[in-house]
This record gives sequence, structure tokens and C-alpha cells, in this order.
Amino acid sequence: MTNAWDDRKKAIENEYFHRQEQKLIDQMKQEAEDTLIKTHCHNHCPKCGETLEPMTFRAVPLDRCSGCGGVWLGPNDLKTLAEKDHRTWFDHWFRREQTDPTEEEL
Repeated sequence: MTNAWDDRKKAIENEYFHRQEQKLIDQMKQEAEDTLIKTHCHNHCPKCGETLEPMTFRAVPLDRCSGCGGVWLGPNDLKTLAEKDHRTWFDHWFRREQTDPTEEEL
């Protein structure tokens, strides 16, 4: 006859190891997904997939999409731009986007 306490102790131990293994599996899945994203999306626009072109604006490195025209900033780039004279660069940036392409050619 088996002891009920021994069975319970084994069950709790098995549950603990199952949770630990599940955490490791979830962590490995996340790392694999992150690696996959980094390898396939490196230097590509997250919106349209076109190649990103590096550029510098007000001494801040940016990435601009050649396809959709999106601009991608690094983690602290927006803060750096905001600390500068925001009215000047903000107006300049968005006025250029609103300008009709035929007017620029003239």
C-alpha cells in the first residue's frame, strides 16, 4: 500500500518541475521569435517592408523608408529632437511633407 503523503509530495514536485520547464520553453520561444524578427526585418520598414535609408536630421540619426516615407527613430531620438528648437524642425519637417511634388520640381 502506498503512502498518500508520498504521492502528494511527488505530485507537488512534478508540478514544480513542469512549471519550470514551461517557463524555459516560453523563454526559448520568445528568444527564437526575437531572433527571427531581427534577422528578417533588419533595415526594413516595419510598415511596408521596403529598405530603410539612414539619414541625419539635426545631428540625430534616423531611418527613412524609401517606399512609404516613414521615419523611424531610435529609443532616445525623439527626446533629443524635442529638446531642440521644436517649432523650427517640426514646421520644416511637416511642411516638406505637405508640399506638392510638382511645386518642388519648378
